[in-house]
Amino acid sequence: MDQQVNELKEKGNTALNAEKFDEAVAAYTEAIALDSQNYVLFSNRSAAYAKAGKFAEALKDAEQTIALNPFWPKGYSRKGAAAVGLHDFMKAFDAYNEGLMYDPTNAILLQGRQEITASVLSHMQSQGVIPMDVDPHMPRARRAPSPTRRSNEPAKPAEPRVEDMSEEEKKKYFAKQEKELGNAAYKKKEFDVALKHYNAAIEHDPTDITFYNNIAAVYFERKEYEECIKQCEKGIEVGRENRADFKLIAKSFARIGNTYRKMENYKQAKIYFEKAMSEHRTPEIKTSLSEMETKIKEQERTAYINPEKAEEEKEQGNHYFKKGDYSNAVKHYSEAIRRNPDDPKLYSNRAACYTKLAAFDLGLKDCETCIKLDEKFIKGYIRKGKILQGMQQASKASAAYQKALELDPNNAEAIEGYRQSSMNFQRNPQEVLKNAMSDPEIQQILKDPAMRMILEQMQNDPNAVKEHLQNPAIADKIMKLLESGIIQIH
Repeated sequence: MDQQVNELKEKGNTALNAEKFDEAVAAYTEAIALDSQNYVLFSNRSAAYAKAGKFAEALKDAEQTIALNPFWPKGYSRKGAAAVGLHDFMKAFDAYNEGLMYDPTNAILLQGRQEITASVLSHMQSQGVIPMDVDPHMPRARRAPSPTRRSNEPAKPAEPRVEDMSEEEKKKYFAKQEKELGNAAYKKKEFDVALKHYNAAIEHDPTDITFYNNIAAVYFERKEYEECIKQCEKGIEVGRENRADFKLIAKSFARIGNTYRKMENYKQAKIYFEKAMSEHRTPEIKTSLSEMETKIKEQERTAYINPEKAEEEKEQGNHYFKKGDYSNAVKHYSEAIRRNPDDPKLYSNRAACYTKLAAFDLGLKDCETCIKLDEKFIKGYIRKGKILQGMQQASKASAAYQKALELDPNNAEAIEGYRQSSMNFQRNPQEVLKNAMSDPEIQQILKDPAMRMILEQMQNDPNAVKEHLQNPAIADKIMKLLESGIIQIH
């Protein structure tokens, strides 16, 4: 229906410009029958009636225009013109004044008021009613006091006179007026009103990309995303044809990108943010592009997850592990992890492979991930203990086995691992000391001047340890040194 209304309106506009007034009235009337709330149609028909000399009909349509949109200045200018045609000068004067309440700088309304007052005064002068020296810009009874202006304030530039403008200047002037009215409505979230004004702006000046961008913004707010994209694409086309600023074209591309982001089509969003960047680089667009790349990676990762495929890969990993082909086993376990990254057993299995390959750092990392995913997964602690034993870190191995025993005090593997690591810890104090001194955390504690002072105090006064253990931070460091074998308390 909207398309049919627009076609009829365009038909009416063409007829009006060709001075085929009856044909214009007929087209507008048919359009109104389809959209009786469209104030622009009533305004256009009012203009056609006035051009045809049918001022009563023109006045009626002007009043209907105002009733539908009382904030639109053109309705009041239509009413004023129709009232002048009917020689109802007071009604015309009131119409222009009322319109100026909504848009005090509107050139058409100001000009209309000036012309009507000049006509009235000229008529009164010819009748000898008023003296010749009266200011012709305002009737005496309605004249407002001139506002005072401070001497240091620059005079405001005079409003442009529409009659002095070229046709092209008039189009741009009226288009700007409509855009500003649309912006005011947009800020109030009166989106239907905003759309009518922006479309009216395009009627005056179809070469300005800004109007299409503004219409797209309305559709974006209304979550009509397909229409938003359509308007942006039209704006880009118009902008290219009329050599618009690259910043405006970038804005259109970025809005399409934001629209696709709202639709969660991140790949398309990325494409349009890239296009926006190619027109005009801004930090905001760059950030949006980075966000889309992150979203796409996450989507791809999530899409790749398949627990059934992960189980198949795990079985392949088990097969190669039993054969002693640990490198191939690692490959299959790694693929299983990509297919199901939240399964702690897969990390535990791969950690066993790394242990066999003496890649203890990688195995330890897998054990930590395994425990993080499931703190009660006892196998993770046992694997960690074995790796730490292989790294000659007996005290840390003991702690890992101890965690396993807290979960299952009767676990034979944990009991044996704890026994062996404890024996190694007690059997070779020099090795213990050597391993402890290679621990970065131990080194950091021993480099701390405050801790060195505390250790000296404890050496001279064994009872001082009780006092220092009252401080949780110091107690934690002392326990770390005790566990590593650096210090002993008897």
